Amino acid sequence: LSAPIAGLPPVDGRGQGGLLDVAVRPDFHQTRRVWWSFSEPRGEGRNSTSVGTGALSADGTTMEDARVIFRQTPAWASQQHFGSRLVFDGGGALFVTTGERSLPEPRQLAQDVTTHLGKVLRINPDGGPAKGNPAIPGGQPEIWSYGHRNLQAAALGPDGALWTVEHGAKGGDELNRLEAGKNYGWPIITYGEDYNGAPMGQGLTALEGMEQPVYYWDPVIAPSGLVFYDGAMFPDWQGSALIGGLAGQALVRLELTGDRVTGEARYFQGQDRVRDVAVAPDGAVMILTDSDNGALIRITP
Repeated sequence: LSAPIAGLPPVDGRGQGGLLDVAVRPDFHQTRRVWWSFSEPRGEGRNSTSVGTGALSADGTTMEDARVIFRQTPAWASQQHFGSRLVFDGGGALFVTTGERSLPEPRQLAQDVTTHLGKVLRINPDGGPAKGNPAIPGGQPEIWSYGHRNLQAAALGPDGALWTVEHGAKGGDELNRLEAGKNYGWPIITYGEDYNGAPMGQGLTALEGMEQPVYYWDPVIAPSGLVFYDGAMFPDWQGSALIGGLAGQALVRLELTGDRVTGEARYFQGQDRVRDVAVAPDGAVMILTDSDNGALIRITP
């Protein structure tokens, strides 16, 4: 590994905080432009999921012209549920997934469209709401969808739509194909329960005006990382969703027919927590494990 890159804004690394995700565009080799999400200290013990951008120096040691282009509001004194994943859409706008900060009070704000907590956002690469976002009455203009818990997996599917996988509590991890302006229910409806075994809210799993997941897990896999396989090495996996499992300690593969899950398989189960998954240019599958001695593993037939 290289030495840490200099020039980044301050990061709050407490709890689940830290550097969260990184994204580049196909013209990176020309522009050197990088985007990253991170937990930013906001004073008085508070923090937020924020997004920065900068240009990586030619020698790869420094982030030049680094600046913050988005800050989640409100900031909160919590060390949990920052999200976050960054995904560029087909038109160049940037999706940003955020968490609802976990604590009972901010958790309710996943339903409050005047906040950025528990939302999927869509912004311009230089900041500000992207053109074409849904008009949600009273809502923040960056919001694409809301009613989310803690999203650490997101990717564009073969259909060009944004798909996400989010952590449930005790049960209820969800795969969703997101639609603009829709409410995905948290914490009002869920297929999970609180960690103490009590129902979440009134224990509802469905309510008019709130979306159902495409698929859910109980017990959880604790999803982190999502990619749709489009390589050549595993022809039978074409179009499958590959998901990292933290608690599940596995690479999870979902077979899809349109927007329906028609099969699930797990690989390397029980070996290590899988934090992220990607497809290499030659079609190999790359997984990143989450441990004190984490590894980047290349998977071939």
